[in-house]
Amino acid sequence: MRARSYDVVIIGAGIVGAACAWACASEGLRVAVIEADIIGGGATGAGMGHLVVMDDSEAQFALTRYSRSLWQLLAPELPDDVEYESCGTIWVAADEEEMQAVRQKREFYEARGVPAEVLDAKALRLAEPNLREGLVGGLRVPGDAVIYAPCAARFFIERAQSRGAELYLPRVVTEISAEGVRLNDGSVIAAHRVVNAAGTWSPMLTPGIEVKKRKGHLVITERYAGFVKHQLVELGYLKSAHSMTTESVAFNVQPRRTGQMLIGSSRQFDVESKEVDANILTRMLERAAEFLPGVNRLFAIRGWTGFRAATPDKLPLIGPWVGRENLFLATGHEGLGITTSLGTAKLLVDQLLRRTSEIPIGPYLPSRVPESVHA
Repeated sequence: MRARSYDVVIIGAGIVGAACAWACASEGLRVAVIEADIIGGGATGAGMGHLVVMDDSEAQFALTRYSRSLWQLLAPELPDDVEYESCGTIWVAADEEEMQAVRQKREFYEARGVPAEVLDAKALRLAEPNLREGLVGGLRVPGDAVIYAPCAARFFIERAQSRGAELYLPRVVTEISAEGVRLNDGSVIAAHRVVNAAGTWSPMLTPGIEVKKRKGHLVITERYAGFVKHQLVELGYLKSAHSMTTESVAFNVQPRRTGQMLIGSSRQFDVESKEVDANILTRMLERAAEFLPGVNRLFAIRGWTGFRAATPDKLPLIGPWVGRENLFLATGHEGLGITTSLGTAKLLVDQLLRRTSEIPIGPYLPSRVPESVHA
């Protein structure tokens, strides 16, 4: 059985694939989205939903800043269940060495047009009274926000469908070919272009791409409205998040509109099991308590794991796959897929339509030669 032909078939209805579908359909392209499970599942459903500007490299900064600006423009149109909250981020400094990093970070952000405010120890305590005494300060980035990402992905798919996109769910792609994609029931969906936005599954469909699974844990608490007001992240998170060592934990806490808190974070390479690792979870919660002692008195209602799609240079793969004229990638976003989904979609559709993008696309092309990134 052969389905109708499309301009673009997108594999994956996580937040990146959903955003790509909406962007393509908005340009009048005939779009099909194929998802093996549910809309907004996988890493989208397992993550924290932080919309954050990050500065691990110039390229990462450019994409996260661009994407965050797109989220800010879209915010008035988002439905209530997306829970968009412009709470801001505070990067917490534990000592004078980290405080120097705070000042450098502020200079980097401000020089590139992103407002940021240095907080001394007193200002930090006023902003977040439940942080422990003895912390020396932090950096507040007021433009950062949080969302409930699965509902954002659903919203993107609905917008795409309103512009004619068709959703195949649950359907499994087994092969990408020159004529489109083949499903596990033997049927073929024909397409001029195929976009592999399958996250950690993307290497199975496109052998040779450098995307690895990176496991993470999260915990959600009962409702404790106002316990924290900002997304709180330790300065050491940058070393933890971008280390290529086997495992790491770092302090990362997010307030939800419900009054609950998400507590993270952890990263593990070369781990296939979905099971919660009690040792990792304990280390993660102990790290949180080092910054927020009151966490020990809160009731946690659930813990879970998920897998991020990581690349060696910490940048996503966005664009054509070398040697396959009809195949494009939108994968490898690791922990920044929610932030960068809208920017990724714009860069992808610009390439499909052969037009100039708002930011240089070179650092994200699958054909790039990775450069080293600064810590």
